[in-house]
Amino acid sequence: MVLMTEKLSIKKKLMYGVGDIGFSLTSTILGVYFLFFMIEVVGLRPGIAAIPILIGKIWDFVNDPIFGHISDRTRSRWGRRRPYLLFGALPLAFTFTMLWYKPGFETTTALVAYYSVAYIIFEASATMLYMPYFALTPELTSDYDERTSLTSYRMFFSILGSLLAFTVPAIIVGEFVPENASKVLLMGAVFGLVSALPMFLTFFGTEEREDLVDIDKPTIMESIRSVWKNVPFRYGLGIFLATWISVDILQSSLLFYVKFVVQREEQNEIIMAMIFVIAMFALPIWNWVSNRWSKRYAYMIGIAFWAVVQMVLITMTPTTPLALILILCALAGIGVSAAHVLPWAILPDAIEWYEYKTGERHEGMFYSITTLARKITSAGTVPLIGVVLELTGYQPNLAVQSAEAVRGIKMVIGPVPAVLLCVGIFIAYKYPLDRDDFLSIVEKIKERRAS
Repeated sequence: MVLMTEKLSIKKKLMYGVGDIGFSLTSTILGVYFLFFMIEVVGLRPGIAAIPILIGKIWDFVNDPIFGHISDRTRSRWGRRRPYLLFGALPLAFTFTMLWYKPGFETTTALVAYYSVAYIIFEASATMLYMPYFALTPELTSDYDERTSLTSYRMFFSILGSLLAFTVPAIIVGEFVPENASKVLLMGAVFGLVSALPMFLTFFGTEEREDLVDIDKPTIMESIRSVWKNVPFRYGLGIFLATWISVDILQSSLLFYVKFVVQREEQNEIIMAMIFVIAMFALPIWNWVSNRWSKRYAYMIGIAFWAVVQMVLITMTPTTPLALILILCALAGIGVSAAHVLPWAILPDAIEWYEYKTGERHEGMFYSITTLARKITSAGTVPLIGVVLELTGYQPNLAVQSAEAVRGIKMVIGPVPAVLLCVGIFIAYKYPLDRDDFLSIVEKIKERRAS
């Protein structure tokens, strides 16, 4: 049996990492533009526009655990995970495109029904593709530092996808207004196809660990119960959620912040690029800090830095010089980089802990519960932003919003994520699985498998 604890080649890391660009593109574009699209282009009120997103996320409550369980039990000549990369890519492209179609329905009910169904179908397609993709991480290597390195490669492409998702749609569409509905659909088609193609590279550029294929798999309910018994996973999940709820909030509110708080819509692409370019180049910093100390200490440093920057955002006004805004964006990018790589690098280690305790792994189920938990929180987070906008008097298609609406946007983008990030830091401080503990567990697992 091959244990695959050796170092991975740069080529293999690249082939695995490039797959995340599709997930990042679709999820970021949805997070940044979909609510904005339904309000400004389709013409739905903010509170109503949140309904399709909420319905789609509720569907994921059932969708995610089922696909995670199916992935764990799949057997094929290509392994358990990789077949889904091959056959799930093109459905993702088509269903993503249909989200950006503006049908000629005259009633609000019909529009809500269309986008709800489209969102459900897209989420099913995305889950079928990305649940197995995420579960590949612990199957490619069980080395503590190598997982951080592998995740850094993946997050390079993730941040690159976020950069493209923030900037290119505005170039294709121009202004998000009803007259540009056809350009929005073109944008959806382009990014749907671009998101699907990297999955073929991942399929052909990776292979799964043969030593894990024959491990017995329990029923779906046994798998779900096992997740809760995994103490390091519970802590890792808390770190992940506190971080990515903050990311969701930032993604969904940043466009509103740039347009109505600092009133720099014409420099939108520059502002977004500054955040994500710096985040990409900061990835080696967090890889080094993690290797020098540990993942959780690197996380606490990076997230504390980001939390401070988020609070500074509320002090910005339309008179703030662009240079100062860009400096702040660069500093935010350093923290965003840590937020991308470290929670994802922490989570896989809990799978070895559980195998050591029980002899079982459940990679697909652990990752399905992770993404399900994020989608549950996102189901409340993104619609809540729409509700806050409505309650504070936000009006669609206005060049300038009221002072109360601007305060609402500032509250959403500043104090709320800063508090959540502090929660993540506290959980990381209590995280029970550090480098020495993990290395000891891996050695004992290797001895058990060898015997």
